[in-house]
Amino acid sequence: MSRGMSRAADGTGPRMLVLRALGLGDLLTGVPALRALRRAFPLHEAVLAAPAPLEPAAAASGAVDRLLPAAALGRAVPTRLDWTGPPPDVAVDLHGRGPSSHLLLERLRPGRLLVFAHPGTPHLHGPRWTAEEHERDRWCRLLEWYGIPADPGDLRLPAPAAPSPRPVPSSFTRGPTRGRGAGRRSGTRRWPGSCAGAAGGSW
Repeated sequence: MSRGMSRAADGTGPRMLVLRALGLGDLLTGVPALRALRRAFPLHEAVLAAPAPLEPAAAASGAVDRLLPAAALGRAVPTRLDWTGPPPDVAVDLHGRGPSSHLLLERLRPGRLLVFAHPGTPHLHGPRWTAEEHERDRWCRLLEWYGIPADPGDLRLPAPAAPSPRPVPSSFTRGPTRGRGAGRRSGTRRWPGSCAGAAGGSW
């Protein structure tokens, strides 16, 4: 991802690590928060810890400079991150409520760590987790608590430059309640139908 080269080509610039080592639907619902972080830290290299196959989608968001491969079974937290060099200046937990994801990032000794509050990590302060909150709203609310403006509606991705070699099934674009697109398994992670079709056609 070439954008990061202009910010930290020699590895000495500030870096921000965002953990969201989940699936495509989870990445897409996290786009508003990722873009808010990009605006809040424009000079930082934005590194997203996520599964390697999601690199094209991450790049299309316009909010990520580099992907750090990270994954675990199901929705579990990775056991380690292959972070090299100095600690991240900013680390953000967009993976879950903690405490495992909090501790994974804390072990890297970031200059600043943005997380939800959790009894298992009482020394880390953040907003309260709300179980039934939509993912788009949840992660934007996390950032707002730290004084970072975020718009849950900022999730539109650009149309692909060429038609997908794997056409999107028509059922994918029927809407958020019936489509087989991103986030269908959980209502809190559903992507609006108007955006899901564009996303499915891109990757």
